[in-house]
Amino acid sequence: MARPVALPTPDTAVLEQWSWPPSYHEGYRPPRQQRHWFPRRETMPAEQRDEAILGRIRQVMAYAWDSSPFYRRKWRDAGLHPGDIRSLADFERVPVVRKEELRADQAAHQPFGSYLCVPPDEVKHINGTSGTTGRPTAFGISERDWRSVANAHARVMWAMGIRPHDTVLIGSPLSLYWGSWGAYIGAERLGARVFPFGAGVAGQTARTVLWMRQMGVTVFYGTPSYALRLAEVARAEGVDPAELGLRKLFFSGEPGASIPSIRGRIADAFGAQVYDSGSMAEVSPWMHLGAGSDEPGVLCWQDLVYTEVCDPSTLRRVPYGGEGTPVYTTLERTSQPMIRLLSNDLTRWEAPDAARGRTYPFLPRGIYGRIDDMFIVRGENIYPSAIDEVVMSDPGYGGEHRIVISRLEAMDSLVVQVEHQPELRLDGWAVRLSERLRRVLGVGATVVPVRQGTFERSEFKSRRVIDDRDLLRSLNARAQR
Repeated sequence: MARPVALPTPDTAVLEQWSWPPSYHEGYRPPRQQRHWFPRRETMPAEQRDEAILGRIRQVMAYAWDSSPFYRRKWRDAGLHPGDIRSLADFERVPVVRKEELRADQAAHQPFGSYLCVPPDEVKHINGTSGTTGRPTAFGISERDWRSVANAHARVMWAMGIRPHDTVLIGSPLSLYWGSWGAYIGAERLGARVFPFGAGVAGQTARTVLWMRQMGVTVFYGTPSYALRLAEVARAEGVDPAELGLRKLFFSGEPGASIPSIRGRIADAFGAQVYDSGSMAEVSPWMHLGAGSDEPGVLCWQDLVYTEVCDPSTLRRVPYGGEGTPVYTTLERTSQPMIRLLSNDLTRWEAPDAARGRTYPFLPRGIYGRIDDMFIVRGENIYPSAIDEVVMSDPGYGGEHRIVISRLEAMDSLVVQVEHQPELRLDGWAVRLSERLRRVLGVGATVVPVRQGTFERSEFKSRRVIDDRDLLRSLNARAQR
């Protein structure tokens, strides 16, 4: 039998529309000139907000204990009960949830898993992963959660300066991908005109340019890779991207919008402001990591999704200034709440600073890699985003590159094939770029120049790493059978 939990009640007088279960006034919208959607929630002292967040965490845990066999079993095995969590430090003792656990639970309890906390007939929207690297994960979303996500994303987009007079083009697939739908319903809730153009069909980008001019699009959402592709196609069509009329672009889905070289290329191409956002689809509102000012990096909107940056080994929070992997807890989800979901992403965080206009922790480089994507060459840990930043900042860069890791005998080799501008003089260029890579990575890398247009462009997310060692290993294993 579940032990009763004495739950503190957050002071709703100082946190606008803060209730459990979440309920928003759908008619509310700030005056257009107001900087904050919820001024008090966004600017209050972080310590005071943390007190309310602790109360909400206890509410969410008690709710999950009563509603979810998955969480009840997991916490019992760890010897924990929601009533044991009396501080945010205590909360670090709660075992993390891993993606593979969610997949296994859904396989055993189809279709939404035993971590679904509402009756199945309350699920009104289905999103999910593609399943290209394993079993697909289904996101069962209640109507309450759908509206909570819309309200949350509207808040963050408002902080980016997006307003009801804007026309927002959704430039990513309207499919299972949560990013497109979250941006769509957030823009809709904000009161903007929404243009769900989508992306991903071969040859569609030229039509995107045409429609953007025709519809007077002022805001673009998609991936950084697709924005760069859009600029390239616009120029090929005889259109200066800066004349398309965009004033803001915001991104998720892959690193880039907080990487200076990529961010700068996009901002220069379109003559517009660039904003980073995004975490994981499992913890939508994924835009809870979102920009609030026109600078690289993202804020952690802790009253939407409580974010801890943790040591990957101990899974305890690292001090501000430290690097680690985010662990997320949704504070407004009732259908499939995520409580200490391990991301395996990589970031560094800084303490809240009211000078940024909001008193949330800050990730100055956003999410800049996945621990899963890291590869090791001759003993050095290397993240693809570090290579991207070096090569894309070079003025001779021609638009795409590939990272090839191979092994000759016992020695790994790292080769970066880089497209170059047609007019570039190649004398010494590859050597100089190789040297810059070596200084950043701590290991030698050979740059091989290739013609502009050699590599296929992405209509969504770029995949630039080719690890030939995997092929070599599989061939060796096959030969030994």
